[in-house]
This record gives sequence, structure tokens and C-alpha cells, in this order.
Amino acid sequence: MNDWETITLHLFGAVLAGGIIGIERSYHARPAGFRTHTLVCLASSLLMLVTLYQWKWLPGVPLDTVRTDPTRMAQGIMTGIGFLGAGVIFREGLSVRGLTTAASIWITAAIGILIGVLPAIGGSAASCAGSWASTARPGSSRCPTTTSPSKKPVSVCCQGFMQGCLGS
Repeated sequence: MNDWETITLHLFGAVLAGGIIGIERSYHARPAGFRTHTLVCLASSLLMLVTLYQWKWLPGVPLDTVRTDPTRMAQGIMTGIGFLGAGVIFREGLSVRGLTTAASIWITAAIGILIGVLPAIGGSAASCAGSWASTARPGSSRCPTTTSPSKKPVSVCCQGFMQGCLGS
């Protein structure tokens, strides 16, 4: 799969995830529905992809001058979304409205960031789902193992993924 296909897949995943959250919000007639959540998720994912691929999109620039730090981009996105969320919170008398809307926008941005930057999570989730559906167990011939960054053997199945990669 080339880079453009990978980027397209990430962006489609972001549109799908944001759209699902937005449809639920629109279905219950809540503020910030389908379009808002789709755009927030898509924009977050797109900005993370720009950060990850900037070295490739600037071919004439020496690699020493291209500094990529995805955590700084994620921090900037979440800060901006925090301001957007603050704009939907209102105080009416003794009650406060809009907290759930703000939280849903914030989590949608976080999901977009994850979709944009971590393709391994999608692959691992697909592996877990496939392994669960085929009822494979860690250590069996239908559940392959790989090595984690700490050089420990890690099962591709959910249990091995959780124990090896997440340290639980």
C-alpha cells in the first residue's frame, strides 16, 4: 500500500468515526451533530498526517531541518478544541449546559488524532477481532506471535496484545 492509499484510508476512518458520533448526536437532537463531529475528527486526523508526512512532502529540504514532533501537533489540536468546547458551555441560572457537547467534541478530536497517527492500533484491533472470531488462543498455531519493542514475544491475539504491548 503506497502513502496516498494509507493517507486516504486514515482520512476515511476519521470521517467514519466522526460521522458515527455525529449521527448519534443528531439523532438525539443535540447541538454539534454530524457535520461538526465529522469535521473535527477529519481535521484532527489530517493535521496529524501532515505532521507525520512532512518530510516526504518537502523533498528539497534536508532531513536535518525537518523536525517532526507529533505530540506538539496533538497538543495544539487539543488546545484549539478546548476553546471550541468552551464556546458551547453556557450557564443558565443555576445549571450549566453544553458540557456533554464539549466533551463529545473533545473526544472526537482525540479519536481523530489516534486515527491519523497510529495505524498499528487499527491493525492490532483487526488482528484481535479476527483472532476472536476464529476462536484462536495465544500459543496456538492460528495465533501467531511477534516481538515487542522490549524483545518479548507478543501474541497477535487480544490477550497477548494486552499483556505484551500495554503491560497489563
